[in-house]
Amino acid sequence: MNPLLITKVRSYFPALDNTWAYFDNAGGSQVPKHVGDNIIEYLYETNVQHGASYEISELARHRIINARSRWSEAINANHNSEVIFGPSTTSLLQQLSLSFGNFLEAGDEIIVTNFDHEANIGPWVRLKDKGIVIKYWNINNHSGTPSLLDLDKLISNKTKLVTFSHVSNVLGGINPVQEITDFVHSKGALVCVDGVAYAPHRSLDMQKWDVDFYVFSLYKVYGPHQALLYGKKHLLEKLPGTNHYFLDGDNIPYKFQPGNVNFELSYGCMGIIDYLLDIHELHFGSSNKGTHSKITDIFDIIAEHEEKLTIPLMDYLNNNNKIQVIGNSTSSKNIRVPTISFIVLDKKSSEIPVLVDKYNIAIRWGDFYARRLITDLGLTENDGVIRVSMAHYNTIEEVNKLISVLDRII
Repeated sequence: MNPLLITKVRSYFPALDNTWAYFDNAGGSQVPKHVGDNIIEYLYETNVQHGASYEISELARHRIINARSRWSEAINANHNSEVIFGPSTTSLLQQLSLSFGNFLEAGDEIIVTNFDHEANIGPWVRLKDKGIVIKYWNINNHSGTPSLLDLDKLISNKTKLVTFSHVSNVLGGINPVQEITDFVHSKGALVCVDGVAYAPHRSLDMQKWDVDFYVFSLYKVYGPHQALLYGKKHLLEKLPGTNHYFLDGDNIPYKFQPGNVNFELSYGCMGIIDYLLDIHELHFGSSNKGTHSKITDIFDIIAEHEEKLTIPLMDYLNNNNKIQVIGNSTSSKNIRVPTISFIVLDKKSSEIPVLVDKYNIAIRWGDFYARRLITDLGLTENDGVIRVSMAHYNTIEEVNKLISVLDRII
């Protein structure tokens, strides 16, 4: 497999032309110039309301339709209308849970986890007020992974939905989405998957996985502050909307986008795909493959590069007796993404990043809104964990610099 042409890749990101090493990418990634150019293009050329008869209004509308269509193809959805844009994963899941709450009956069950970001727990838990029974699927604290055997003990004929994350934004391990989805479907329930921590590192395939709902933050996939919710068309048509009453029924995705989407940011998100296709051509040359296939190809190269970044850092953390890795301690791209959490045994997690800051290295500490997980792991008094979250535009040189700094201050 061709190696990632890292110098060329970095040249697409204006923010990387400085002395900072960004290792807080799970909180928000840098953006390629394609994204900023699209935002400016929309605002300068088509900043008008949609639905009018004049030419610029029609162009504006088609730009957003095209953005949704391009993302539909990128994630291998069945229909363009299965793609819903919104301001954040948290907001989209709140919209979805509100809709679900008007669809379910008292006594129905929803299974949530203790290892998700609160965005995919809290909105569902609040449905208890409507008489919905909430059950918790917890990870094994020793292995840091969820078990289908444990899920089997929880699920029943009253279970309507199982929610879980593709990757924990703290633990970094990849959960077997297709296996879990097949199991849940065999029990007659639906799944809602939080893909926020997975989407920046691997290609997405809605048809292959057969998930019912899948949501992720585009601002963590090299885009502006937007998010995307996928839902199967027949389910979105059946669920009550959260927009105006006269936009309900089969008026998707609009019935789940109160006040409509942010037009310029939605169009800006199309720049993410343009960037991925550009670096695909850089590595593979011109090709007649479709968008999804090309994105899958380039993410395979990205995964290889990110594994190379992970190996030296994980080796250092595993071999330092003052450090404990939280989650799986492997470097394998088949098991984890390069989001790595650890604690320093004789220090609070809040003490370390401030010492790293002065070296122009951006890392972070806290619970990262996975507060239930941090509590269950007994790490609250420790101020949570220290998290190093890498992206494909990071370099081995940056990783080695981080290791050198950590070795100096710990």
